Amino acid sequence: MADNSSNNEYWSANVRLIKISLVIWALVSFGFGILLRPLLKGISVGGTDLGFWFAQQGSILVFLALIFFYAWRMNSLDREHGVEE
Repeated sequence: MADNSSNNEYWSANVRLIKISLVIWALVSFGFGILLRPLLKGISVGGTDLGFWFAQQGSILVFLALIFFYAWRMNSLDREHGVEE
């Protein structure tokens, strides 16, 4: 990763991945758990409505999945750009 254009490509891919992950996390935790909860009230999951489930469990599970996805994707980006450990 010697030239500046390769550095820019690497960091733009990194920032794009972070933005996508944050949008997904915000949509699931704030959107489904708070804003869209009245719309999800009729769907039952584990004895409670889907909006409550997202607020209590779903956002945490999605956050954990995003952590593993981010780590996997960053490892492949590092290999593509020659900056792996």
